[in-house]
Amino acid sequence: MKWRLRKTVVLVGMMGAGKTAVGTQLARMLQVPFRDSDDEIVKAANMTIAEIFARDGEPFFREKESQIIGRLLADQPSILSTGGGAYMAEANREAIREGGVAVWLRADVDLLWHRVRHRNNRPLLRTANPYETLRTLYAEREPVYAQAELIVDSEHGLSIDATAQRVIEALSTRADVLERI
Repeated sequence: MKWRLRKTVVLVGMMGAGKTAVGTQLARMLQVPFRDSDDEIVKAANMTIAEIFARDGEPFFREKESQIIGRLLADQPSILSTGGGAYMAEANREAIREGGVAVWLRADVDLLWHRVRHRNNRPLLRTANPYETLRTLYAEREPVYAQAELIVDSEHGLSIDATAQRVIEALSTRADVLERI
């Protein structure tokens, strides 16, 4: 089956939800570009996200993140993976509503922890109790993520391909976003 993507699909959700992995596969399946806002920030700054956080702080990072998201939304339709905190900014949510469609990859805290616990590239989890930090972040962010136009569950044991297929099924309910050709 062939599809035409009419708007950029913006994957939102917590770290570890699968935004990059699912987004990469989704882009392959729809034959569109995959972009990652965090990767774009790293390229522009020539520093890792952890280095940006350490040197310039989270507010500076969030400002650059908003600029990058706006630029990517203005480009051709693609799959855009965003950092876990990107959707928390009202300006980003508004830009996404205007220029794309937000898809929340929803996963429970235990699955997220299973996926991120051995990674040291998550600056927000560099705390005395990273699991508790993750749980607190999830509780704070869940009501905002729930504002996404579409919600797709990322579940333990579900393959990346199957999750990407779930996203396509959700997108196919929106003719303004994805059309069969």
